[in-house]
Amino acid sequence: MSRGDKSFLTFNAPEIREEEMLEVMRCLESGWIGTGGRVATFVDDFKTYKGVQHAAALNSCTAALHLSLLTAGIGPGDEVITTPMTFCATINTIIHCGATPVLADIDPVTMNIDPEQIKEKITKRTKAILPVHFAGRPCEMDEITAISRQHGLQVIEDCAHALETEYHGQKAGTIGDFGCFSFYVTKNITTGEGGMVLAKSEENIRNIQILGLHGLSKDAWKRFSDSGFQHYSVLAPGYKYNMIDLQAALGIHQLARVEESWLKRRHIWNRYNQELSDLPVILPAPTAPDTRHAYHLYTVLIDKTQCGLERDEFLEHMHAHGIGMGVHYLSLPEHPFYQNAYGWRPEDYPHAELIGQQTVSLPLSPKLTDADIDRVIESARQILRA
Repeated sequence: MSRGDKSFLTFNAPEIREEEMLEVMRCLESGWIGTGGRVATFVDDFKTYKGVQHAAALNSCTAALHLSLLTAGIGPGDEVITTPMTFCATINTIIHCGATPVLADIDPVTMNIDPEQIKEKITKRTKAILPVHFAGRPCEMDEITAISRQHGLQVIEDCAHALETEYHGQKAGTIGDFGCFSFYVTKNITTGEGGMVLAKSEENIRNIQILGLHGLSKDAWKRFSDSGFQHYSVLAPGYKYNMIDLQAALGIHQLARVEESWLKRRHIWNRYNQELSDLPVILPAPTAPDTRHAYHLYTVLIDKTQCGLERDEFLEHMHAHGIGMGVHYLSLPEHPFYQNAYGWRPEDYPHAELIGQQTVSLPLSPKLTDADIDRVIESARQILRA
């Protein structure tokens, strides 16, 4: 069954409603589709949602991570500690700064970076910790924050999976010095492509805004607004990382439904927990006390010794049933570039290696109907029981 088939369940397809479509049309009709008023509205709404004063919209979480690292002063000769269980963008942005990524293995239950492993990897060159709230479960931020204070390190939260995540009464992205969010098409809210960065200080967010649009002192919306042309100055050799109004037109309405969508994903999560619990697979760990899970990824571990199938065999069977799946993730040390560049070996990070070889993500989108969820469950049960 191909993805072009209408009965194929595309993995984490976004729920796009009429409000977004009409907003996009109004944006197109306005004559201004670049960075403008809709982006400003989206940023303001996001600041309200997160309860913060300083935020900047960008074209990706990758851009948010890159500019946060640069603004934190990360550069050649520095080391940044992060997790081997993440998308390559987390590592690549460290490399783009000229710094060296250092991996600390994960906790095998939470799949988040292990604070004890962080402690072992700190050197005189360590300048920052970059925790990733994997699948929407918060990292142990009390311990990570304590480590950062003890060693004078910056903390940059990768919240690509963690829009709604909370930890001990604090919202993800507001705990560290910077918080970076993704609005990619499979994320909990989407702008197609897009990102947001939070920062503790106005100075840092202003620097990110400048670096995010070529290093210009004034953005294009202000330069060409009806108040008259305004000249700009180039303050730094910046990047083309800005979000545009066409993207924000989606985000404004997606964000307005963030709680409704979270409740739908929680419903799907609970259905999976209830109806897959008797199968020979490992389901996600329960949500930790005094935290909120974003329910971004529902990861299942497929161990051949328990269920008789390799992970990739299960993927192929589910695809044949018309179910789009994800793999989050092969551990980073398994990729040739990092092996060649840094000498990383998968066996040096045994928890990440094992999970990377067994993990698979089931569809988890508010767009799914009860019939869709039934299909996923029945397909998984049929394949695993066979």
